[in-house]
Amino acid sequence: MIHYKAFQWLFFFYVYCFLGWCFESAYVSVKSRKLVNRGFMRGPFLPLYGSGAIMMLVVSMPFRDNVWLTYIAGVIGATALEYVTGVTMEALFKVRYWDYSNKHFNFQGHICLSSSLAWGFFTILMTRVIHRPIEQFGLSIPGSVLFYMTALLTVYIVIDFTLSFKAALDLRDILIKMQRIREEMERMQRRLDVIVAFNNEEKEQKKQERELTLSELSFNLKQKFAGLKESIQKKPSAYGEGIREEIAELRGRFSHYPDPQNNYTDMLDFYKRDMIRNNPTMASKKFKGALEELKNIAGNRKR
Repeated sequence: MIHYKAFQWLFFFYVYCFLGWCFESAYVSVKSRKLVNRGFMRGPFLPLYGSGAIMMLVVSMPFRDNVWLTYIAGVIGATALEYVTGVTMEALFKVRYWDYSNKHFNFQGHICLSSSLAWGFFTILMTRVIHRPIEQFGLSIPGSVLFYMTALLTVYIVIDFTLSFKAALDLRDILIKMQRIREEMERMQRRLDVIVAFNNEEKEQKKQERELTLSELSFNLKQKFAGLKESIQKKPSAYGEGIREEIAELRGRFSHYPDPQNNYTDMLDFYKRDMIRNNPTMASKKFKGALEELKNIAGNRKR
């Protein structure tokens, strides 16, 4: 294998980003039975595939004449890349863009045995079949032409990646905000439940069977405040001054929260909505409820 110049490596990286996008988008589109522009970026590029392909070429160079060592190098290198990328993206964005938690022999949901073994076979396929015609194509282009082509692609991809990175950070901030509001509303609901039960307005509190959405929590709180207002008007003596002041303070805090459905629908611009729709496997343990709510909002907004 020839030792490439820096811009040639970069060109091959972009080619595999594009081919990875083609494969992933086709697979997900067939599985979802609808066209899906798969990936982190808006354009037709998946950096993970490009990084994986370049990594496979690099780690297999010392063993290109030994198929078994090429396989082992691919397994180790690709697994390490997938794990580091997964952990880093979850730490930055609070969500997982892929999740192997339902696979056997997985580690923290970021990697799994079947995926790692497949990476090894793909490394052999990459170095011995796929890369050869791509290498010939890249080297057939005059150096100066390839350099400027790569430079233009770099400008486009950097802009796309920057916008996508910002959209992902914005989604993270929305998830964090939604989770904080949820926790505050749940605390309000629990306190109002105690007040209602203490004043014999409700003999038994029903156990919540599932996590409510923000819209459902907001509706429940409105109902509870309305019910308490009516009860206080009918039997003012049943509620001490301290309790009435606490209810008024809770109602005041609640009034500062905008309608969840409209508020977060407005916050999801086309870039964020596309990012959510293009990554149907996106998951988050800590923000599971908030993420599912955003997925529903993004889907409903499209329709």
